[in-house]
Amino acid sequence: MATVRMKFHVAVTETALKRLNEFATGERDREDAWIAERRRELLDPSMSRRAAAAVRRDIRVQVARMRRTGEFGGTRDDIVTRAVREELQARGLDHEWPEPPEGELEAPGRRWGTPPSQPMGDGGYTHRLTVNLPHPLGDTVRQAAYWTSKETVEALQDWADRWGDGSDVALREAERDGAPAELALLTAAGRPSAPKSALEIRDRLRQQILTTGDLLRASVDRAGRPGQSNLPGTTGN
Repeated sequence: MATVRMKFHVAVTETALKRLNEFATGERDREDAWIAERRRELLDPSMSRRAAAAVRRDIRVQVARMRRTGEFGGTRDDIVTRAVREELQARGLDHEWPEPPEGELEAPGRRWGTPPSQPMGDGGYTHRLTVNLPHPLGDTVRQAAYWTSKETVEALQDWADRWGDGSDVALREAERDGAPAELALLTAAGRPSAPKSALEIRDRLRQQILTTGDLLRASVDRAGRPGQSNLPGTTGN
């Protein structure tokens, strides 16, 4: 039975994506070389077509098993899946979580209170990566990010109730709504400004929020590092 997958789109750096792709290419080449060698060893021109098909089928079964155990890296999704499990374990987040309130995980845009991702350009998230995780693992990633950040998000909501969103948010909202530049600036100027001490508190709270993107980026970095540990199971939950 095919594994049901959950799709994620995550912004990453060029370096992280390059390392991941190079690692995945190396694993594919290593797997292809092993398959070719096994076929040379086990297939004989004098074999019947049925016998040769059985040999090829056995080789495919062995490859699938070696992917599951981590002896072969498998596809890029397999590699990232293994790294996500390792990242969750390293953070102590690899356990069952309660379901978040209905509709919480389906809200559009960034998680409430989180600042924008790093800017495009040098040092920023210049590339996007699509990752397909086994559905139960994808659920764990989303739930872990939600519950780990819940209290911090509530604290940020309290902060916003006290100080408002500030002129920077007002400017972005006006620009997004298509307001002329002059009107956007006037709207932003009308928002109250929080004192420096309050802004520092907000920034500390923002840094404590864990998003699904944070977990996946850390996993991509982990997957592309040489000498990564291999945990069994790339297709389970």
